[in-house]
Amino acid sequence: MFLPHSIRRVRASGAPVRAGARAAACALALAAAAPLPAWALQAGDDILSLGVAAIDPDAKLGTLTSTGTLATAFNAATAGSSADVSREVTASLSWLHLFTDRLGVEFTLGVPPKHEVDLRTPSPFAAAPSHPRAATLRTWTPAAVGKWFFGDASQRMRPYLGLGVSHVSFHEVDINRSDPTVVLLAGQDASVRSKWTPVYNAGLLWEFNPRWSLNGSVSYLPIRTEVDFTGSGGTRTRGDLKLNTTDWVLRLGYRF
Repeated sequence: MFLPHSIRRVRASGAPVRAGARAAACALALAAAAPLPAWALQAGDDILSLGVAAIDPDAKLGTLTSTGTLATAFNAATAGSSADVSREVTASLSWLHLFTDRLGVEFTLGVPPKHEVDLRTPSPFAAAPSHPRAATLRTWTPAAVGKWFFGDASQRMRPYLGLGVSHVSFHEVDINRSDPTVVLLAGQDASVRSKWTPVYNAGLLWEFNPRWSLNGSVSYLPIRTEVDFTGSGGTRTRGDLKLNTTDWVLRLGYRF
């Protein structure tokens, strides 16, 4: 006589449980369908940024080889030569576009910094072993870098890795005409060949409000180029130059 009543009580107590489960499921569905927070970095976003870049080239000068009237003397004097390129800080501009919540591409361009080049000629046949500020030049390194962002789109801090390409060109190459050795070597002409180079990039983007963000990154550019000098008697000197460049950047960005 009491068994049906017990069954009815069990069934009655299960109804609120099922109702609660249905409510929870509805809440989850609504949360999933809700729009991302205003600060979310997501597909279609564009961020224009301005900041500073600290450029640190590690220069390695290959063997210099001369041809022409004074080739023998030049080859002896420049044997074992090396070079240093100065570290510089400049303004940097970028435009980042997000194709998906994770994949974007960034185009960067900086104000071309003016680098100083020091030359060392340790050969006993050289007139002097050290030539500070032997030349100055400006470098252009516009780049396009694909970026993969980690974490969820709703996170304010998004680390990323990037891979891209830069066209590196050298302009306003001027020699130190107060140094007799430099004038002998490159008094008629001095140039550095433009090159394409890969860009390896890593960084962190922090959106501190719905429109504004900070983007800090480091890039590595293994630049491989050639120098070409024309000096006394039309003697021409060429050599390989490696510029393993580290680029530290901090930018303030505005999303639109």
